[in-house]
Amino acid sequence: MEVDKKDEREAESSEQVVNPWEVSAKDGGKIDYDKLIDKFGCQRLDESLIDRVQRLTSRQPHVFLRRSVFFAHRDFNEILDAYERGDKFYLYTGRGPSSEALHLGHLIPFMFTKYLQEAFKVPLVIQLTDDEKSIWKNLSVEESQRLARENAKDIIACGFDVTKTFIFSDFDYVGGAFYKNMVKVGKCVTLNKAMGIFGFSGEDPIAKLSFPPVQAVPSFPSSFPHLFPGKDNLRCLIPCAIDQDPYFRMTRDVAPRLGYSKPALIESTFFPALQAKNGKMSASDPNSAIYVTDSAKDIKNKINRYAFSGGQDSIEKHRELGANLEVDIPVKYLSFFLEDDSELEHIKKEYGEGRMLTGEVKKRLTEVLTEIVERHRRARAAVTDEMVDAFMAVRPLPSMFE
Repeated sequence: MEVDKKDEREAESSEQVVNPWEVSAKDGGKIDYDKLIDKFGCQRLDESLIDRVQRLTSRQPHVFLRRSVFFAHRDFNEILDAYERGDKFYLYTGRGPSSEALHLGHLIPFMFTKYLQEAFKVPLVIQLTDDEKSIWKNLSVEESQRLARENAKDIIACGFDVTKTFIFSDFDYVGGAFYKNMVKVGKCVTLNKAMGIFGFSGEDPIAKLSFPPVQAVPSFPSSFPHLFPGKDNLRCLIPCAIDQDPYFRMTRDVAPRLGYSKPALIESTFFPALQAKNGKMSASDPNSAIYVTDSAKDIKNKINRYAFSGGQDSIEKHRELGANLEVDIPVKYLSFFLEDDSELEHIKKEYGEGRMLTGEVKKRLTEVLTEIVERHRRARAAVTDEMVDAFMAVRPLPSMFE
């Protein structure tokens, strides 16, 4: 699908800005996901596709599917068609390592990707874009590399299968077949097209212009000759947040010209900040985010002090009118992380009708998030440097498609 400058500017109108580096809505309002679907040209993930995932995998769809956290796609139906025919595919996702520790919003794509890997029994490549963060965040190369390795430990702690997973840092891996594909992509994208898609200007360093092919080519199997020798027609599915869509609109435009299949995408909403002031949780504001390094006390304090409530100003008024669930952050967070569908519906009903108070909902959220963070912390503490080396080693994956 070709994207011109006019289309891209319309997608990033004054009402909301959604691109790989900025997510914001007008006056701190809500992101309009229906508008994003229309502007970006992707499709809404409907119930028929979710039901089909359940039928093909013989397991309950992930909570992120059931509750429309992952809400949009490009050609996911074609991935399911191929899988039903007995054809395999591989997964590709990534992380830009710009902070020492991850927050819960960072974990969402990895939690979902782990589910996809297990449900479909397919291999996975995880790109650590340490080069990108060195360029955009003005980090030294050495610091970006260090953060990549630290973030890899958090990713591994999510529970990926080392026999089906390859994690790579761009600074370490780019070269050979990967670089050849980068050059092929780069030759297909004009300067005007790159400026239109990504909003680059004459004031940006040329390093920014050269980066998009780096994120594009992991969706081509020939970029990993040690993993997929002779499998250049293998399809790729990319789980990511919808702000990464511009990279892959470009990739999908270029892929057929290079003889590759277009990558398919399954795209998520943003995990909101505690204060609900903008489109997503931000690592730049520690009080907007719950980190995987936060203590139980930190989590409780952040939720009680900063989590925006849709409850009423007084108990009497709350009992009469109930909570506004549309703006209530504790309910939104529970929609992401509370596994029990019936409990979630009970909370929404009782809270929405005023029988449950804000403090009770925040208390339940504190319990849920504390359990997730403490489980993650224990798993991360068990990740050794040798385990990181194993995931990042350039080697064949013995049980790739078993």
